[in-house]
Amino acid sequence: MHTAWAERPENSPFEVQQQELSRAFSSFSQAASSLERSYAQLHTEVGRLRRELQQKNCDLERSLQENLYMREYLGHIVEALPCGIVVTDEHGAVCMANPEARRLAAVADSIRAEDGSVAPEAEAELLQKEECGREREFVFASPAGECSIAVRRAALSHGNEQHRIFILRDISEQKRLEKERQQMRRREALAEMSAVLAHEIRNPLGSLELFAELLAENGGCATHEERAEWIAQVQAGLRTLSATVNNVLHFHSLPAPSLVHCDLGEVVDRACEFLAPLARQSDIEMRVENALHGVTRAADPHRLQQVLFNLVLNALRFTPGRGRITLGGIKTGEKDSSAAEITVADTGAGIAPEHLEKIFSPGFSTRPGSPGLGLAVCKKIVEQHGGTIFASHSPQPGAVFTVRLPLS
Repeated sequence: MHTAWAERPENSPFEVQQQELSRAFSSFSQAASSLERSYAQLHTEVGRLRRELQQKNCDLERSLQENLYMREYLGHIVEALPCGIVVTDEHGAVCMANPEARRLAAVADSIRAEDGSVAPEAEAELLQKEECGREREFVFASPAGECSIAVRRAALSHGNEQHRIFILRDISEQKRLEKERQQMRRREALAEMSAVLAHEIRNPLGSLELFAELLAENGGCATHEERAEWIAQVQAGLRTLSATVNNVLHFHSLPAPSLVHCDLGEVVDRACEFLAPLARQSDIEMRVENALHGVTRAADPHRLQQVLFNLVLNALRFTPGRGRITLGGIKTGEKDSSAAEITVADTGAGIAPEHLEKIFSPGFSTRPGSPGLGLAVCKKIVEQHGGTIFASHSPQPGAVFTVRLPLS
């Protein structure tokens, strides 16, 4: 039985080759199209990269120009600096030195060549000895004068190498001006001190002259009480002069105290006897509340009496007539913490709170024309004895000065 359709004949070899060739040509066309597209993309990317490269080259060129300009600019700054700049490598060889550094080196070399008199610390390597961050001064002496050079060193890392930067300053003119200022300050201080001393000495000298004339003219007909009073006034004036001179001497040159084993109670008593004429002269009552008899300590009794004299003299200046000054002494604490406290309390105007921390400073005084040395000398002497001195307000009107001397 035959089927309803005719059986399809097989393709001939020619048709098969034609089909394969058609398929190969189609694949080639697709590959060519893909290659053409890839080439176009590659051409576009090459153009973009070429433009970017040109832009990078322009940026690099501009950066190089800026770096060159900045390098020249910084170089000009370093060249124009008024201080010397020296850079050395890790072996100490000089890599760079600006004109000021070369000038200072030439000055040092010329001074060394002139007479060889160079400071001992500069005989070694001037630069290599310096510590980082610390400035030191070297003085080169010559018959023409002195050349002072200040040197400071800093570390600088350059890749794997350790360089060092040295900054040199010519401070000769600065030193000369400082010396002139110091001389001027000394002259001014001397003139001021002379004026103050003249003022401090003039008043007691006037009293001494007055009572000396009374003794000379009326000594024969005066009563015993009158002569004793005049002599006490002369003694008070002499003691005031002595205190003024001692304060000046002790303030400018205070040698170590001559320590001896002394009774502090006796020191207070002797100071009171010495000061009594001054209190009577000022019409001020002087009380003694001394509980230090038998309390001994290594001390310089003359220096301690000078402290008490200054404190009482200061109280006399600020206490009005018919006032009162109390000189006291007590022992505080026990065994290792024991101490002797000597106080001078007055009924004067007291001390302003803002002055409590300043009154022991040299030159500070609330009295016009006063040198302000007495309390500063007291502080020096007390500190020499290992003690402390301070001021406070009195419960009553007035001030209290306390000298505390440890007994351990």
